[in-house]
Amino acid sequence: AMDKSYVCVFLLLVVISCALAKDTGKKDAKEATAKPKLPQTLSRGLFFSSQKPLMIIHHLEDCPHSQALKKVFAEHKDIQKLAEKFILLNLVYETTDKNLAPDGQYVPRILFIDPSLTVRADITGRYSNRLYAYEPSDIALLYSNMQKALKLLKTEL
Repeated sequence: AMDKSYVCVFLLLVVISCALAKDTGKKDAKEATAKPKLPQTLSRGLFFSSQKPLMIIHHLEDCPHSQALKKVFAEHKDIQKLAEKFILLNLVYETTDKNLAPDGQYVPRILFIDPSLTVRADITGRYSNRLYAYEPSDIALLYSNMQKALKLLKTEL
């Protein structure tokens, strides 16, 4: 008789823990949509299963500069074609990872990261005070930087 009651208690615990897991799962999902958190290190993410470089675009939905850049980016046929060779990560929230803000937190900023998880601080825009900023008028420079990022990748891997 002892064994049977033990099994009942055990099953009850399993049911309770499942219910709790479901509950916290829901709560976490809500919080995640409210304010997504990026892992401290990108290597914990699953982006790097491929040999594509990562292109991180920090922008904000209500930032006119971000919106303008997004528009020319989307309308530039060559960039769209080239973008398929990258893993594009749009961040609409600020990251706590200092590597992703080498010269400060501002938007829009675009960083290239190679599959060895190195932030390519050598691929910059045309502003010395905001190295990774691009304006709609800089779209040709952004295109050539994307080409540069892919070339580096081929020569270094």
